Amino acid sequence: MHARSTTIWARTASIDDGVAHVRDEVMPTALEMDGCVGLSMLVNREDGRCIVTTAWETAEAMQASAEAAGALRERARELLGGDMTIDEWEIAVLHRDHRVAEGACARATWLRVEPGQIDRMISVFTDTVLPSLESFEGFCSASLMIDRTSGRCVGSVAYDSVEAMRRSRERADEVRAGAIRESGAERLDVAEFELAIAHLRVPELA
Repeated sequence: MHARSTTIWARTASIDDGVAHVRDEVMPTALEMDGCVGLSMLVNREDGRCIVTTAWETAEAMQASAEAAGALRERARELLGGDMTIDEWEIAVLHRDHRVAEGACARATWLRVEPGQIDRMISVFTDTVLPSLESFEGFCSASLMIDRTSGRCVGSVAYDSVEAMRRSRERADEVRAGAIRESGAERLDVAEFELAIAHLRVPELA
């Protein structure tokens, strides 16, 4: 399974219009593309960062969608404003305790390891991180996406509510620190988001 993430640093006043556009226009069009198995949108209303991720059955399907996806992406950027970056990933791990509902939030952690240590990072996430996360209050799901060429990784953990996510911060910091030590990773960024759209049909990958 593969994914393409588009990050837009939006004007905060445009976020609601942007979410509506992605939900009502971008998502239905994307889901009609061959191999697309879902779309999610993370929103940080404080700094304007919005991340739209589409999931694909294969890398070939993702690449075949590039031109059509580009047109959708430009329209969303026009509505939201701000700079835009695009990342492509392999979905290495996806585990769901239960599906998210309205009010769900997510914390994302970006890391980098030496490319030759990517499989080690996957093992640490599967064997150490996931068992710890499953005991967290309000835990919904967790995923790990990787770029084998650069060694960049992003782990995302969804929670039932912003309150549950906030109460998890101290324990999450401890789990993250342990995973970084065990994998030899470099921490790049950590951020918390509203899970504005979660429409994924990605199977369990753990």
